[in-house]
Amino acid sequence: MAIFEGAGTAIITPFCEDGSVDYESFGRLIEYQVQNHTDAIIVCGTTGESATLTHEEHLDVIRYCVEKVAHRIPVIAGTGSNCTETAIYLSMEAEKAGADGLLLVTPYYNKATQNGLYKHYKAVADSVKLPIILYNVPSRTGTTMQPETVVRLCREVDNIVGVKDATGNIAQTAHLMSLAEGCVDLYSGEDAIVVPLLALGGKGVISVLSNVAPQAVHDMCSLYFEGRTQESCRMQLKAVPLVEALFSEVNPIPVKKALELMGICGGLLRMPLTEMEEANAGRLENEMRKFGIL
Repeated sequence: MAIFEGAGTAIITPFCEDGSVDYESFGRLIEYQVQNHTDAIIVCGTTGESATLTHEEHLDVIRYCVEKVAHRIPVIAGTGSNCTETAIYLSMEAEKAGADGLLLVTPYYNKATQNGLYKHYKAVADSVKLPIILYNVPSRTGTTMQPETVVRLCREVDNIVGVKDATGNIAQTAHLMSLAEGCVDLYSGEDAIVVPLLALGGKGVISVLSNVAPQAVHDMCSLYFEGRTQESCRMQLKAVPLVEALFSEVNPIPVKKALELMGICGGLLRMPLTEMEEANAGRLENEMRKFGIL
């Protein structure tokens, strides 16, 4: 059985003026997600600025999220690293903290071979019992995990169950699913093409958009699963201008600005990420109003 089906929110990590984690705002955001029917929370991923969290902060954020969610929906912890030993350490600690699953990004910068990726993931999976979702995002990591590698891992390693596909390459994703023959739980990593990936057999999305529109992303997936594909498609197309605004600068700069505009939490970022440019912020606010968020 899949860790979750539907809309999983790749949740941000709010910060205070002094740069520390703003747990009060984080708790408020988690409640907003749960009350608006998001299907899972993915904590300490790219959108959560995991790259600039210390290991202690990283694990504290996971622990807080698990405690705050309190088993109401699954919590999936981002524990990937370009160092295999670090990924093992973070994964084991996340398991101790009570996470329901793990999201493991492909090692970045090292540019591992496909065999290296296989050995990396198997080593991490062997260290824990939690189900694992692979995260394929070559635009950020410089490494593409090939469909054959994804399928091999899901077939040969019991607790590797699926992939977050942020390649943006639908033809490659179709090839993956044709090879998988049902052994890979597919999640879209691109908010603009959720429905197309559901049509290829996807289980849902790990979404940036659902930080600000959890109910809408949940409904888009639910409608598709109910067979109301035209309604689901209409929701997808309606969301495209807002999604484009949310990615007009590198994620999570725009989504943090959006949540600030909504009054849910501040938009502070950690360097080297910086404040959203005024023109892009204006465009984002306009699209949020059109979508009915503001």
